[in-house]
Amino acid sequence: MSLAVTLSRAQEGVAAPQVMVEVHLSGGLPSTNIVGLPEAAVREARDRVRVAIQNTAFEYPNRRVTVNLAPAELPKDGGRFDLAIALGILAAGGQVPRDKLDDCEFLGELALSGALRAVSGVLPALLRARARGRRVVVPRGNAAEAALVSDAEVLVADTLADVCSWLRGAQELSPPGAAAGIFDEVIGPDLADVRGQLQARRALEIAAAGGHHLLLLGPPGTGKTMLAERLPGILPPLSESEALETCAVRSVAGQTVDPKFWRRRPFRAPHHTSSAVALVGGGALPRPGEISLAHNGVLFLDELPEFGRHVLDVLREPMESGHIVISRAARQSTFPAQFQLVAAMNPCPCGYAGDPRQRCQCTPDQVQRYRGRISGPLMDRIDLGIEVPRVPLGELGTPPGPQDEDSATVRARVIKARHHGLMRAGRANAEISSRELERDCALGPAERRWYDSALERLGLSARAYHRTLRVARTIADLDGGAALLDRNHLAEALMYRRF
Repeated sequence: MSLAVTLSRAQEGVAAPQVMVEVHLSGGLPSTNIVGLPEAAVREARDRVRVAIQNTAFEYPNRRVTVNLAPAELPKDGGRFDLAIALGILAAGGQVPRDKLDDCEFLGELALSGALRAVSGVLPALLRARARGRRVVVPRGNAAEAALVSDAEVLVADTLADVCSWLRGAQELSPPGAAAGIFDEVIGPDLADVRGQLQARRALEIAAAGGHHLLLLGPPGTGKTMLAERLPGILPPLSESEALETCAVRSVAGQTVDPKFWRRRPFRAPHHTSSAVALVGGGALPRPGEISLAHNGVLFLDELPEFGRHVLDVLREPMESGHIVISRAARQSTFPAQFQLVAAMNPCPCGYAGDPRQRCQCTPDQVQRYRGRISGPLMDRIDLGIEVPRVPLGELGTPPGPQDEDSATVRARVIKARHHGLMRAGRANAEISSRELERDCALGPAERRWYDSALERLGLSARAYHRTLRVARTIADLDGGAALLDRNHLAEALMYRRF
């Protein structure tokens, strides 16, 4: 029979749709045609595959070779199908057996020598193949990434000849090995390095416990960036499923996944000259942007007003939905974007408004225009705003005091507060999630009237109403998980909305 079918996976966002590589040999002038909506890199596979097969001491069929990549309406790009195409040609010509092809998927780009080169987006493909109960053969260069999926049956190979020998039963392919994940007591910069700033530390802890977005406002050099960099260290550790989601995004983006630190939360800090496409992702072949690379972690925007207004406004939808959809003429890709936004800004263009040690040189109109660069709808989505004043020079360089807690101590309280939320939601046995949890925000009649009156005075929107209520719920969870919110919880939550 001159027809053979092998299986592979395409790359479409963080999804990895299955692709059937159908190879047919027929009479006629020798030629190789690849159909099924291939991009240029896939069309060029016919030359790579032919030379690789010849250099592996196999015979390339002197017949008409037709390769169909199904489904035909799915665009295919990259060199990830080279191995599957080569094995399909060899199987159709009877040079390798087909008994192992049905339950196995193949990923890898071929060098002209027959060596296998690593490809991007392997992790999403492994997750989908695991769900289907199939084995996957990947290049040795993707072994570290493949090892992260512990319960998937993955085999690694160096060359096309190794894979053919395995199909013939002449040798075995090795598994990728175990991932060497480690957990430090302090993950990244430690909060103990921060001196003073008790209110900012409190806001940082509330943000970590409830998954809230945070704005830090203060003069230059007061520690805003220093505080933001320490937020990932007080967040709960990633569960295995969350870590795999995060690594899958990095894999699709073509970034290397360090197996030693694959369960660390990401911290992304793009420069203020970044474009909207750099933040949300895009391109002719859609790739994830900074908000997706910060999935399950922290997106830090320093010098917030220096970003273009239209750039900042693209954050509004993913901050609410937790994902971003990138549409192009030929395809549409969806990327996860469940991130915590931490923004930092100066109070005015010169940076010294309200600073007792430096005189502000800005006029009220300049200050208003500076702050007006950030749209009201975006500010409405930020749950916590806190001023970060200048720390007295005498406190710098001193040994840490009782109030200068380290990240491990604060992280323990954050995990306990999230556990209170899970218990109240009736999910005591569920994994601690990095997402903001919907909490029952119970108020007594007197507290409800007081809260409604305070909201009217502040002129807050309906969105701010619910967001502030969830902040109050987080404060109550940090203070012991009280069933009912009292006025102190509500007052502290409202204090963080005065920005």
